[in-house]
Amino acid sequence: MAENTRVHAFITGRVQGVAFRWETQRVAEQHQVRGWVRNLPDRRVEAVFEGPRPQVEAVLEWCHQGPGIARVDAVDVQWEDFKGEFEGFSITY
Repeated sequence: MAENTRVHAFITGRVQGVAFRWETQRVAEQHQVRGWVRNLPDRRVEAVFEGPRPQVEAVLEWCHQGPGIARVDAVDVQWEDFKGEFEGFSITY
């Protein structure tokens, strides 16, 4: 069984107004990753992902591209200790 992990990510680029949060939620749920995603006032997207490391890495890989009309310039990733605090994946405001 894969070890569980947690990632705190900040995505920079044209990532607001392009369905980035909705698509992140879809991809995370598809990979059975828990956590949340939200827009930040500085036009970045922030997300926390928790789950088995291979699934979390798959969601992170997707974040480097995002939905078709997005333009991702950078994904800042901070690996953290797994907390297991989420029941699903949500969009927060």
